Amino acid sequence: MKVRPPLYFFHPARLVATGFGVGLAPTAPGTWGSLAALVPGVAMLHWLGPLWLAVAALVVFALGAMATDKLLANGAAHDPGYIVVDEIGGQWLALVPAAVDPLSVGLAFILFRLFDVWKPGPIGWIDRNLAGGIGAMLDDAAAGLAAALALVVVLWWLP
Repeated sequence: MKVRPPLYFFHPARLVATGFGVGLAPTAPGTWGSLAALVPGVAMLHWLGPLWLAVAALVVFALGAMATDKLLANGAAHDPGYIVVDEIGGQWLALVPAAVDPLSVGLAFILFRLFDVWKPGPIGWIDRNLAGGIGAMLDDAAAGLAAALALVVVLWWLP
């Protein structure tokens, strides 16, 4: 049985935390959250540039931490799968060094999902040791930063 988030569907905290319902997907909600983040993320990257995309990611992390805290205070488990606002912010951080082309965007997506699922080193430590909305958001922020750094290396290496 799939666990549903507390609070009524149109509660602002639930809408933000679930990525306006994307996190309620029956399978792989984190991947769907990352995919949903690509279109607005690439649009911001194209029209506003990488600096504003990074600022938008920070705003999402702040709002996401508050929304997640609200859900956790109303009975949600630690970092449940339906909370995907962290994937949205992390995916946007991973897109910051990308060019607006399919290869860069695809690599940013794959690298972010890899670091988010694998959780190497400090990313896993954050996931295991920090509680609340901040903890839920920071492991994906770290995964997004790691993916962005890896993307820079890969794009530099590619011809």
